[in-house]
Amino acid sequence: MTIPQAQREAAELLARLSGAAPVETHISAVYVGRDTAWKMKKAVALGFLDFTSLAERERFCRRELELNQPHAPGLYRDVVPLTRGPDGRLREGGDGPAVEWVLRMAPVPAGDFLDEIAAREGLPPRLLDAVADAVAAMHAAAPRAETDPPAAMAAILDGNVPSALRAGLDPGRVRAWAAAARAELARVAPALAARGAAGFVRRCHGDLHLGNFCLWEGRPTPFDALEFDEALARIDVGYDLAFLLMDLDLRLGRAAANRVLNRYVARGGDAGLLVGLPLWLSLRAMIRAHVEGTRGRDWSVLLTAAEAHLAPAATRLVAVGGLQGTGKSTLARALAPALGRCPGALVLRSDEIRKRRFGVAPEARLPAAAYAEGVSAAVHAEMFAMAATALAAGQAVVLDAVFLDPGHRAQAEAVARAAGVRFDGIWLEAPLEILRARLAARHGDASDANEAVLLRAAAVDPGAMAWHRVAADDGAAAAARSAIGMKGHSMC
Repeated sequence: MTIPQAQREAAELLARLSGAAPVETHISAVYVGRDTAWKMKKAVALGFLDFTSLAERERFCRRELELNQPHAPGLYRDVVPLTRGPDGRLREGGDGPAVEWVLRMAPVPAGDFLDEIAAREGLPPRLLDAVADAVAAMHAAAPRAETDPPAAMAAILDGNVPSALRAGLDPGRVRAWAAAARAELARVAPALAARGAAGFVRRCHGDLHLGNFCLWEGRPTPFDALEFDEALARIDVGYDLAFLLMDLDLRLGRAAANRVLNRYVARGGDAGLLVGLPLWLSLRAMIRAHVEGTRGRDWSVLLTAAEAHLAPAATRLVAVGGLQGTGKSTLARALAPALGRCPGALVLRSDEIRKRRFGVAPEARLPAAAYAEGVSAAVHAEMFAMAATALAAGQAVVLDAVFLDPGHRAQAEAVARAAGVRFDGIWLEAPLEILRARLAARHGDASDANEAVLLRAAAVDPGAMAWHRVAADDGAAAAARSAIGMKGHSMC
């Protein structure tokens, strides 16, 4: 990659200011200094963008600042001109006519980008949760956009076919993929239109992969939102999220993508996004496949993923119950990635639904009044309604609640029956003293249960128990998989 000839003088100035060679893409050059990073947009026309005009480069620098600064305050600073000083040499700032425009940012250590961290050491659960929280907050703050979602998806789909063929992907497979994708779009088009009418189409990030997250002030922070194409950024929040899920699935595996999906839904309650997820994941994989092909890299894994996301998978409902401290959430998370289609089952945890209803983070504590009988009834009603939504969309579901009340167990089974899917209930058991010790050691969890809550629950007769009884010990996951017919970690 090179800097256009007309920008060489500006590039030389930025190299002197930063003391470094640029980090280049096809459309920009970033010069990272000790205290400041300067981003210059290249004067190029690539079909999907045209930065050849100085006025357009200024406009898109300012648009990038406007889009990213709210979510990365301090990382994005300002836009400044490069002008000629009295000596005729270029300088940063000044009052004369702008020769070039640059975006000024804070420098980020190369090792603090999440794709680098993922490649180096993986992403631990707490960091994955924080990534999902950042995306949920960004989407919640994003302004609504008025589009025709099915038509927009059709345009993206149709545009990918010639791009994939030009990039050298297998023509037969590309055309077969396009036919399958169009069939899936036709199936979900009414639901996508309804989501648009309900406000789920917003001005999103547009390019939400791990390389566009960094650690900033200790938190994962999205940056480099798509600034040059409003059509590609005015999309359903689920399509925005799908890029991240697809990237996580390929880089780190199904469990990482499943964790982010479930944390995201836990924060916002949007189980309805699942209806478009197979199509969105497939589109994101195909886009990345032909981008890699254009760069002369291996596209085969990505094309295979694009095809696989459209393949049908069995849908089922699994409920995990037991007293406080039996490890219901640990088991639910262990089972979910291998259930159903990518990125695995939606986990609906009653504790997280309760926290969302009160507008707090899962780890925040709630007063005793939040556990009144009426509140608990509303929590369970929401959990069952979300499960029905996910099952209707074709996604497997794992319910995570105490299920001490036989009526709640019956409702879980009724949801599966209404959806026409297989149901399995798992009841975890452990000695009371072990449960007391686990609760005493618990911290940073969505459950507010303490020893008093446990003792009250232990005194309640759960009635006849027809669910699979599983010892809540180190072998719980293996025993549960065997009980419900899962074969190892394979998809089922």
